Amino acid sequence: MFLTQSDIIAILRQYNPWWSGSPIPALPTWKRAAFGGLQAWLKQPPQGRAVLLSGPRQVGKTTLFLQAIQGLVEEGVPPANILYVTLDHPLFKLAGLEQLLKVWRDHEPAKEGPEYLFLDEIHLLKDWQVWVKHQVDFDKRRRIAFTGSATPLIRDSQESGVGRWSALRLPTLSFFEYLQIRKQAAPPGIPELGSLNKLFDWEVRDFAKVAAAAQPLTGLFHEYLLRGGFPQSAQEDNLYVAQRLLREDIVDKVLKRDMTAMFGVRRVLELEQVFLYLCLHDGGILDMVALCKNLGLKRPTVANFIDLLESTHLIYRLLPFGYGKEILRGRAKIYAADPAIAPSVLLKGKGLLEDGVALGHAVETAFFKHVYTHYYLRNASFSYWRDRKDLEVDVIADVEGRLLPFEVKYRDTLKAEERKGLLQFCTEKKVERAYLITKQMSDFSVAKRGTNDTAVLELPAPLACYWLGQMEQRDHLGVEGIAIS
Repeated sequence: MFLTQSDIIAILRQYNPWWSGSPIPALPTWKRAAFGGLQAWLKQPPQGRAVLLSGPRQVGKTTLFLQAIQGLVEEGVPPANILYVTLDHPLFKLAGLEQLLKVWRDHEPAKEGPEYLFLDEIHLLKDWQVWVKHQVDFDKRRRIAFTGSATPLIRDSQESGVGRWSALRLPTLSFFEYLQIRKQAAPPGIPELGSLNKLFDWEVRDFAKVAAAAQPLTGLFHEYLLRGGFPQSAQEDNLYVAQRLLREDIVDKVLKRDMTAMFGVRRVLELEQVFLYLCLHDGGILDMVALCKNLGLKRPTVANFIDLLESTHLIYRLLPFGYGKEILRGRAKIYAADPAIAPSVLLKGKGLLEDGVALGHAVETAFFKHVYTHYYLRNASFSYWRDRKDLEVDVIADVEGRLLPFEVKYRDTLKAEERKGLLQFCTEKKVERAYLITKQMSDFSVAKRGTNDTAVLELPAPLACYWLGQMEQRDHLGVEGIAIS
């Protein structure tokens, strides 16, 4: 190896300033909801388990690691027992992880207590699954946390790493987190909510009071749809710059660089065309025949591209409700990973707010991301429903055997027929409660509807996303994690 220990330790010290007692520079005081899950794992990890922090590029995985490290140092963990390594550094790639660990221990002798290893972009390490397995099995002193930007590397190696790590998802910012990072206080008069289900017990006056207080949320929610949930773009005041940053990160870095480096994709232009097509049909049911015909691509190629886009956390894929052949024969519904992705990639700018159809798709994408993130930890499964008469329910969450149907209708005025699909599904599946996500704060109410007197909660989208994000953060962080210092 032409790299000397002096070369390696000099770079390691730059990434690990706590060894010399220096603070971590420019570390934000606000924390993502997932910080609570990571902190809980570090304090009391399951026996024989590492933790994987997964999510799209630029959502704050590295920041989360550094905040966790800062917390460990403040709690008295010896700084020499904490190592942070980003494996996309060219010299670290050359040295290899074992060499890095040896240099670390040669220059920073171990102290009493556990060792904490934070490894960024571990998928760049050859045979990383085997390495993690051996570490977990044979070195009980080490607590290993690592990030990865792509899930197929995990799926394809379940046999070598099964039971050796737990996954902690880090999606883009929720609407609640967006308000935090923008240092924008929510309007007073909006109560904290423990569960959306509790709204079914509210009185008429409660709905009216909160609807009036929540009116300013709509403008803030529209800003969120434009800037999105990636921390860098969310903090940018200039909307044009924010959307350009988001577009460059996705198109230039994920599609053109990461896909080539991680998966050997050579047909980058065709991959980009597929992604743009999905952005144009965000929230829609995927017609593979039409997609292949319009782009002149073969079905296996398109299917592979969609798998890669899902694996790199750029899209969600929602399968139809049902069992067996119903799912196999059904078409998937595709959502972008963040509501601002499609408008930014398609250069819509503020024009999104003037396009009722596109705005409705962005709201549906935002709501799906929020409801998916909220129920994910409860091992919920998600689907959509459509019958032979094209009646549809946008999202169905199966939470511990209980079906929660959600229909998004972001319209100025709701018509009776727009509830028809929701009520039909509830009648067929004997569901007693359903949710209609609306636009106007004046829609906020609950009423018995349909022949079976289904209780339908009409909930404005800004409030729905605000509360779902608040509940997620409260569940992960507790009260102390909610405020920004």
